[in-house]
Amino acid sequence: MYPAPFEYHVPSTVAEAVSLLGKWQDDAKLISGSQSLIPMMKLRLVQPKHVIDLRKVPGLAGVSESDGALLIGALTTYRAIETSEIARSRLPILPETAGNIGDAQVRNLGTIGGSLAHADPSADWPAVTVALDASVKIAGPRGERTVPVEQLISGPLSTVLEPSEILVQVRIPLPGARSGSAYEKLPNPASRFAVVGVAAAVTLDAKGAVQRARVALTGLGPKVSRAASVEQALQGKPTSPDSLESAASRAAEGLELRADATGSTAAIGNRRRGGDLPDRAAISESMAASPRFSPPRI
Repeated sequence: MYPAPFEYHVPSTVAEAVSLLGKWQDDAKLISGSQSLIPMMKLRLVQPKHVIDLRKVPGLAGVSESDGALLIGALTTYRAIETSEIARSRLPILPETAGNIGDAQVRNLGTIGGSLAHADPSADWPAVTVALDASVKIAGPRGERTVPVEQLISGPLSTVLEPSEILVQVRIPLPGARSGSAYEKLPNPASRFAVVGVAAAVTLDAKGAVQRARVALTGLGPKVSRAASVEQALQGKPTSPDSLESAASRAAEGLELRADATGSTAAIGNRRRGGDLPDRAAISESMAASPRFSPPRI
């Protein structure tokens, strides 16, 4: 199916793009990597009268390090993150995640900013960025503001972005000493979206106990969620197989679970029970990435 007719705009600056959004409001859609908007337009699930292409705006792509954080332009492709030497040396979870998204075409076109702004409940980047305590820079008619990713996504395919605002950058603070992070998912065999995905970021104290843990889940609920019960169960605990097993078993506590395509309660139960499998793997791998730790065999 073909999209409904629309006008195509190619701004050369962020300010120009913001101005176009302000002019057309809900009749306009931004395009960055085309991996979400174009399929929805072809199915006529969305029918914007104006499409604003950000790909000619300079300065919106690239990975750099500044003031104790990695800065990733919103239009940075998954492939660029996968091959970034800075990301690989400073936060290996990022290229590892990027390399397991979709196929080669998706990785060469899809962008991290587009993924976060689209807010698919089964996407990988929301969980990873929430676990890493990332924030996004947003440009709008009143200037720029910064929002934690955890607060950015308000529901399925919904964010706190105003109609005339643009997500322009992702900021990820670099972890301190004795820290590690990992992302594991059970992928849909066709789309590679996460049926269940878990990102974990852990910092150990000098004695090897968990000093800080952030665990984020995707695929289970209507939006990315923190696994607060898992984090609490890990706090102050030694990195033993028993403590990991106990913490992972609480992965779905307090979460609002959504049905799968069949809508069956049995499917929800299966996903609830299966959620602790990538959870244990992600936590174990994040600890394995931390110095002074030998990963348990679980």
